[in-house]
Amino acid sequence: MGFLKALFSGKEDDEKSQKEVENAKNFDVLKYDGVRALRTNQNDYAVKCFTHALDIQDDLEVRDYLSQAYIRIGEFDLACRQLKFLAERQPDNLPLLIRFASVYYMMEDYDSMLKICEKAILLDENSAETLYYFARAYIGKGNMNDAVEALTKTISFNAEYYDAYLLRSETYLKCGELEKADKDILFLLNIIEDNEDILILKARIERAKENAAEAISYYDKVIAANPFNVTAFRERGELKIKSGDMEGGQDDFDTANEYDTQGEESSEDIEEKVKEAYQNINPMGL
Repeated sequence: MGFLKALFSGKEDDEKSQKEVENAKNFDVLKYDGVRALRTNQNDYAVKCFTHALDIQDDLEVRDYLSQAYIRIGEFDLACRQLKFLAERQPDNLPLLIRFASVYYMMEDYDSMLKICEKAILLDENSAETLYYFARAYIGKGNMNDAVEALTKTISFNAEYYDAYLLRSETYLKCGELEKADKDILFLLNIIEDNEDILILKARIERAKENAAEAISYYDKVIAANPFNVTAFRERGELKIKSGDMEGGQDDFDTANEYDTQGEESSEDIEEKVKEAYQNINPMGL
């Protein structure tokens, strides 16, 4: 009897061992295929691979990859579930918390974003990136003064954090602080001459100063850097019409409509802007 028990017990142990080896092999294959899919932007397939891998074995690295895949396909709630699980087990992982904050930013959940930033800043009070995300959250909540303060601290910790200069300039512009906005943007223009975002913000600052010709010249530079920039054509068109150049403005609107493959504005929206611009320069309709 003891002999038979030992015989069957040994057989069960062998089967269990073989199953574990098979599971480990399948896990590795799924993880490898998922990483490869993630690197080649096959994000839906990556999600399937990582999900099946986790069915076999829980693994923090796979959960990390899965969160990235969910972010890429816009499944932010699912990404947050994975990031929350990871953050509970890796509370000292600053890059993870910053990614978590970026997901909340994309979800426009600024209160949750601030809470994550508060956790992140406790890990490194001099983290320029965390302060930058603080600023983004403050802007989302309409707290412009706090945003400017956070961006100023960001720059003090990293003088080459050029995105912080750009965002602070945008924030100053929203607040009507045109000279301060211009100071930041001129600093950036001295370093990076042909960046579309910098040039278009400079154009908007000049437009706010009512320097139409100067603003148009910067929109020209944006379009020279990227001949398919719909926003530049649209905003330049508005300015041209307000300046009396009806034909040039209409041409810009037509080009914006032609290039607007992303659906930023329908043709009806552009036509409405043309009518509004005409009314602004000729309110009596004469």
